[in-house]
Amino acid sequence: MQQLVKPKKKNNNKVVFHIKWGLLKIIPFLILNLEQMKIVFISDTHAKHGLLKTQDLPEADIIIHAGDISTRGYKHEIEDFLYWYSRLDQYKHKIFCAGNHDFFFEADRETAMNLIPENVIYLEDSSVVIEGIKIWGSPVSPYFHNWAFNRERGKDINKYWQNIPNDVDILLTHTPPYNILDKTVYYEYVGCEDLRKGYLKSNPKFMCLAISMKPMGSMVKKVFFFLMPV
Repeated sequence: MQQLVKPKKKNNNKVVFHIKWGLLKIIPFLILNLEQMKIVFISDTHAKHGLLKTQDLPEADIIIHAGDISTRGYKHEIEDFLYWYSRLDQYKHKIFCAGNHDFFFEADRETAMNLIPENVIYLEDSSVVIEGIKIWGSPVSPYFHNWAFNRERGKDINKYWQNIPNDVDILLTHTPPYNILDKTVYYEYVGCEDLRKGYLKSNPKFMCLAISMKPMGSMVKKVFFFLMPV
């Protein structure tokens, strides 16, 4: 499924970009300056979005949330996030995908879809084209203790990555590909092998993902972004 938002003429000759990191209280953000637009990425707010002051978020054309908007996918958490997200008026376009904590989007998808405001775009193995930039997003991740959108490695999960369009500009996932920022404190690589094959096949200009890792001796999760020109 592809959503279309008033595309403009796209410059196919070159990609001009600038990446900037920032921190909003405990939540990091990343800014991507493309030639034709500016995009802000956030993720893993885990129902803590209320800590973010709207005026502290950098202005841009698009904001993208890479999943885990809730703690356990409770309906009231989803509703609260969507109300907050839809009122971020400094962004013309507001996009997000779910994460492995966002159970409600998988358990009662129809109700969840009805909660999404008209000015918010949800990507679930689907894409949207905004001003010539095609963004494809997925909440799927390899099986880990039966969290939301968990799929068994191999054939079960690979069918999702086979749907990544070959003409995608930004690939948005909540899980990392194998051997890309997926090394744990125990020196294990936990990323998805089939996702790595999928992004190599689709050859996006950029990939953005959120990775939660537990540092040694700590129960606090750190959130990272990986945005790369491929």
